[in-house]
Amino acid sequence: MGKDAKARTHMGKLLTFVPTGEYYFTKGLKAFHRRDFIKAKKYLGRAMQLEPGEPMIICQLAIVSTELGEFENSNRLLHLILEELDQEMVECHYFLANNYAHMGFFKDAYHHAKLYLQLDPDGDFSEDTEDLLDVLTFEAEDMDDDLYQQDDLIVKQEQARDLLESGYFPKAIELLKDVVKDYPEYWSAYNNLALAYFYLGKTEKAESILDDVLERNPGNLHALCNRLVFAHYQGQAKNVTGLTEILKKIQPLLSEQQFKLGASFALVGEYELAYLWLKKLYKHGFDGDGPFYYWLSHSAYYTGNENFAKSIWKKVLELNPDKEGSEPWNKEDAPATGFEDLSGSIFQKLDSDYVEERLFALFLTTVSSKKEEIMTSKRLFQNHKFTSLEKEYISLIRSGKPSRTAEAQEIAELFYENYQPIGTIESGLYLMWFSVYVEVSKDKLQLKNKHAWAGAVEYMWHKLRSEKVSQQEIADRYGISSATIGKYVKIVNNYLN
Repeated sequence: MGKDAKARTHMGKLLTFVPTGEYYFTKGLKAFHRRDFIKAKKYLGRAMQLEPGEPMIICQLAIVSTELGEFENSNRLLHLILEELDQEMVECHYFLANNYAHMGFFKDAYHHAKLYLQLDPDGDFSEDTEDLLDVLTFEAEDMDDDLYQQDDLIVKQEQARDLLESGYFPKAIELLKDVVKDYPEYWSAYNNLALAYFYLGKTEKAESILDDVLERNPGNLHALCNRLVFAHYQGQAKNVTGLTEILKKIQPLLSEQQFKLGASFALVGEYELAYLWLKKLYKHGFDGDGPFYYWLSHSAYYTGNENFAKSIWKKVLELNPDKEGSEPWNKEDAPATGFEDLSGSIFQKLDSDYVEERLFALFLTTVSSKKEEIMTSKRLFQNHKFTSLEKEYISLIRSGKPSRTAEAQEIAELFYENYQPIGTIESGLYLMWFSVYVEVSKDKLQLKNKHAWAGAVEYMWHKLRSEKVSQQEIADRYGISSATIGKYVKIVNNYLN
């Protein structure tokens, strides 16, 4: 019997060799030190399969992926460690900084390099990180301040998001169109642009943007989530169910994607799924903003975690005092809050570069519980953007003195009978009306048949949102004939094109 046979025999029994994760990890390290990265990847990948929760194995595999130029895979593994397994393994930030620098994402590289030095100033890679920061600064200056251009990109994205949340859609669209022009593969901006068009009532345009994103970047999570939101708002129950089933199977690693998924589930009433993702982020110390805590509180409340929901709501009010009164546990007892009762949102719209948004803000003032606060504010008196239309509207609000804007106000009041409180969806109807009114006022038309104008605008709003509604249905609502609404729909359509 040979030596090998003897080694495998013990007490007359054959011993089975079962390799462990540590065995393959050791083989992977040896291959790595020989710079045989293909074999190193193979062995380390097997080690990870055997011990999927071991961060040292995953980190070494990420390093090998970097050596092979597989930067995206390396980043995925490093984020997995920091977000799922061991956030104390701060050297991952150094490796991320290097990867992002190689990929040309200097802003991200700078962020992780600074974070590494902040968390471990005397760490093994501190000197290398200092050198990397020097290179990043030099590269940014040498490449037309690319680092600061990315800072500008982030600022624009934040501005666009604030505009969207405040119902400031035309301005958001203008800003986001500039962003996608300068950064043609910045998918987040496309997704927010789709939202802006959708809330403005331009459903087909919004859907076409999502189609483009998913064609060029298949599986884009934000685009899929937005499709779910669009289907929900349009009452497409079958599509909501189908998209929910697809999104249930997705397990995103990045915290931003986890938040998007959780918030989208919460918005469509899938609170169990929402709470799963949002509470997970909360446990990992996710530095969320107002919307994060808002949806976390709602999903907690509707899954029976009432005490936790109430403690989180305190954070919501710290960040957004205007949310007071919209607690999930008060929904049945308290009226919903719309833009008309958010003075901050009204003031923002009054400062818009678009006449229709400023007129919309003045209408909101007329039905607002904060009317006196707004009408006596210095911000109203000192606004230099107002045209004669806004000035006449203000005079109408203050004194009730008849003017041409009284017609615009009366038609908006007809909408308010059916569409209140005014949220992001309803805003599209009012903005459409005031856009039409601005053009009508240039032609000095008198709006004698106010019900016909209101009916025609509402019909066009539904049509642009791809909502099935007949002219006869709208005509009946406003007490006019089908012939009359047909006539005015043509007029309104001409002003919209």
